[in-house]
Amino acid sequence: MRLAPNLHRLGNDLVACYLVDTPDGITLIDAGLPGHWRDLQRELQALGKSADDIRGLVLTHGDSDHIGFAERLRREHGVPVYVHSADAARARTGEKPKTPFGPMRIGPTLGFLGYSISKNGLRTRHVAEVTEIGDGDVLDLPGSPVIVGMPGHSPGSVGVHVPAAGALFVGDALTTRHVLTGRTGPQPAPFTDDPDEALASLDRIAGLEASWVLPGHGTPWETSPADVATAVKNA
Repeated sequence: MRLAPNLHRLGNDLVACYLVDTPDGITLIDAGLPGHWRDLQRELQALGKSADDIRGLVLTHGDSDHIGFAERLRREHGVPVYVHSADAARARTGEKPKTPFGPMRIGPTLGFLGYSISKNGLRTRHVAEVTEIGDGDVLDLPGSPVIVGMPGHSPGSVGVHVPAAGALFVGDALTTRHVLTGRTGPQPAPFTDDPDEALASLDRIAGLEASWVLPGHGTPWETSPADVATAVKNA
């Protein structure tokens, strides 16, 4: 799904990942669920490109619904997978602390689980090899993504700022659709390791310039990072 020039989304409001298309090649942000592999192939075909045009995959964090097809892409096409050093073990092994579910509604929760199962979410393969990155890094990838540390949802959660696309990818640092309640609009994400730290991390994006804020779950917001950060804190 094309959102803007050079900017595409795979998936939907339940689980999404993103593609930045430039003349120098493609950068992926997150890898959704394993079944999003087919969505990726369709989007690439529509662009007249293939997986061999992908120069790198940047993970906003290491949770299973963000690493879906990462290992397949790395293994079959040699695409490097970048993840913050504090989440490297999570991406490789899936080990993470248990967190309270918080508020839930049966319908939205079952919808999220059903969609995850339909996209082979129970068969996620962890990433055998990762390239570790850190806060402030500017990656040598199409669009020159800038890494913004946003710990809280996980220790290694990051925002990925791509000024060339006018985009800030935030993973689960915030959400615009709560997958367990169905509530829409900017708000804290569920399954967060440290909710207070996650809210504090929103200050790190408030000064960034972007016209799109793109979460891993929920509608992309065509607004400034500062406005979204304020809305989440007020939610």
